[in-house]
Amino acid sequence: MSAPSGGSARRFVPRGGALGRVVRAGVGRRRTQTAVMVLTTLLSVASAVLAVGLLVASSAPFDRAFAQQRGAHLTVRFDGAAVTAEQLAATAHARGVATASGPFAVASVRLRTDGVALPGFEPPPLTVAGRASADGPVDAVSLIEGRWATAPGEIVLERGSRPPGADTGSRLTTGGVTLTVVGIAGTAGQSADAWVVPAQLTALTARTGGRPPAFQMLYRLTAAGTRAEVAAAGRTITAAVPAGAVVGSRSYLDVRESSEKNTAAFVPFVTAFALLGLGMSVLVIGIVVSGAVSAATRRIGILKSLGLTPYQVGRAYVAQALIPGFVGAVLGVALGNLLAVPLMAEVAETYGTTETLIPLWVDLAVPAGALALVALTAFGPALRAARLPTATVLRLGPATGGGRGLRIRGLIGRLPLPRPVTLGLAAPLARPARAASTAAAVTFGALAVTFAVGLGSTLVAVRTDGDPDRGGDVTVHTLARPHGAPDAGPGEAPMPMKPADPAAVAEAIARLPGTASVYRTAETQLEVAGLKGGATVVAYEGDTADSTRTMVSGRWFAAPGEAVAPTRFLRTTGTRVGESVALSDQGRTVRVRIVGEVFDLGDDGMTVRTAAASVAALNPRSMPSDFAVTVTAGTDAAEYAERLDAAVSPLGAEAAVTEAGKSSVIRAMQALVVMLTLMLVVVACLGVLNTVVLDTRDRVRDLGVFKALGMTPRQTVAQVLTSVGAIGLVAGAVGVPLGVALHGWVMPAMGRAVGTTIPPADIDVYGTPLLVLLATAGVVIATAGALLPAGWAARTATARALRAE
Repeated sequence: MSAPSGGSARRFVPRGGALGRVVRAGVGRRRTQTAVMVLTTLLSVASAVLAVGLLVASSAPFDRAFAQQRGAHLTVRFDGAAVTAEQLAATAHARGVATASGPFAVASVRLRTDGVALPGFEPPPLTVAGRASADGPVDAVSLIEGRWATAPGEIVLERGSRPPGADTGSRLTTGGVTLTVVGIAGTAGQSADAWVVPAQLTALTARTGGRPPAFQMLYRLTAAGTRAEVAAAGRTITAAVPAGAVVGSRSYLDVRESSEKNTAAFVPFVTAFALLGLGMSVLVIGIVVSGAVSAATRRIGILKSLGLTPYQVGRAYVAQALIPGFVGAVLGVALGNLLAVPLMAEVAETYGTTETLIPLWVDLAVPAGALALVALTAFGPALRAARLPTATVLRLGPATGGGRGLRIRGLIGRLPLPRPVTLGLAAPLARPARAASTAAAVTFGALAVTFAVGLGSTLVAVRTDGDPDRGGDVTVHTLARPHGAPDAGPGEAPMPMKPADPAAVAEAIARLPGTASVYRTAETQLEVAGLKGGATVVAYEGDTADSTRTMVSGRWFAAPGEAVAPTRFLRTTGTRVGESVALSDQGRTVRVRIVGEVFDLGDDGMTVRTAAASVAALNPRSMPSDFAVTVTAGTDAAEYAERLDAAVSPLGAEAAVTEAGKSSVIRAMQALVVMLTLMLVVVACLGVLNTVVLDTRDRVRDLGVFKALGMTPRQTVAQVLTSVGAIGLVAGAVGVPLGVALHGWVMPAMGRAVGTTIPPADIDVYGTPLLVLLATAGVVIATAGALLPAGWAARTATARALRAE
């Protein structure tokens, strides 16, 4: 017995060869722990890659384009009748301004593509600026195709503002003026929808009302990192010109937020899942490695007796953790990139780029950080065990809980419960450290389930409440494709269609039995000072009392001259509830007072809603009308819609039951939530499985004794499941409130990310029955993770269990 401690031991472990065999043997022998570590690392890396990648990719294209074009931090529009060009040029030296471009004359015009007349389409007002050159110290416009306008009669279109059918060489008309498109350009700061030479801008202004043209100044600021800094510079500029000269402004932060809105919405909840996955990874990896070291205490003593130093033992167990960790990290990177593909495609479409992948440095940095975490988590317990004296380690056997376990079993055994149940209840108290680690894993799982249920419920509510036009049981469109008409083929013009007469449709609705109330909406595009391209205005006429809208603050409009607007519109225009905004069209202007902030996710959150009488003075050219009909109590909406459709079809309209709005972004979020939650729950179950396997192996002799005394396999399963069920009940009681709190923090952050405010009613989705049901999630997770080891314990032969050490 002296050979192992002499020269042969040194020959057995010269350096890395035998150490490698130790590592490979450990990984192959502990398949359960290896699988758990692979999955936990996979989860944390996948969610972290997705969160960091989305955060970087959603902002990088805008930031890069903005920097290359020297985009304007602040775009300000001035009244041409209240300020001179010299006064505007002097604002370039105002405090906080680094450099400026302008003044550029601007006008709002509606451009139609010559030869393309889409039925029911009314072109929106476009902000056209007079610029002699695409270059400049601020907002250097990038030409995508064609050239810059050099003479009257030519126009350059911003790529996102092209009228239908417009391309290089197309002819556009407005007010008797014909313009030829000579180029397509892009501007990160979105300062204008189109550009012409200054002389042409004067002619356009003369054709659209004859009022003096407005002026636009573009500023880059010395400090523009926050909204407060941009607003402070805006106040300085306003103070430098005559009172009333500033009619509108826009911060680049609003443009950036609008550009990033879809991908930015994913970042808060994906980050939350990434942090949950990271926390669970640290916990479960620590449980697995500590359990592996505990189970291999005698093996560590043998390795030390063969010549391994404590440092080499620590290295061996770190390597045993890093191998499955590396596999999980590689798979996690692949999964994170796969989940990000549809989201990155949306980013690419927004900016017209081909960059649809997560940046390479993210794919390298995240798994490297995860593996470093695995190594740190594994090295501590391995090194502590390796530093124990060899003789002490060789004498140690499996932990059993000893007398403390017997005393606790005796106390709980007095309860009027079946013996397997009392034994199961006593087991966690006999090993509090192991029970605490199991409870922590289950708590993470219960937290994730609670958070996911709340997130899914809020997304459903948001999808419904975020559409203020969903009112009514039946919707009637006054523009309908003729029944049976085929769709236009490639290269074919759409079949001519004429909107139905709204008055005739309203009369048909009023005559139909079952009609309770009806209101009409018509959509138009009007100019709003400071907004590129103006804003959509929905005008209401009729009885809207029976229609419910979700308000963030204030109230729904009740009289002409009142209006409601969503959060993003108010933020972008700098308007607060109670203040007024000016709506203009072709030289005419009306003012409406904002009386409420409505929850609205449509049209980028830039739609104003008001009574038709509020904008009647503008004589707006509206899109075809829609009618929202509420049926009387007891009337079947589907049957009513069929009768109404038969009545309005001869008029050229169509009727159908009102459906909830659909959103591809929300569907993608829901799918991602389900996938990430399932991953977290699976890992939580595996963490339970690992601890129950260790506990069952440690107590195998106790199981043999119980079996010899007559415990049946079913009672053995009941004992094991009871031990983890009690832990799951406590963990669920802790995890559910944490999940509710996380949901209450993440949902407002998601709203802020997309420039809106989610109403509290859509966030408070947890009722008492749901909370009680969610509290059982801990029990379900714990018992699911314990099923396999419970079955193994039940099948273990009595004689084999009694022989086990």
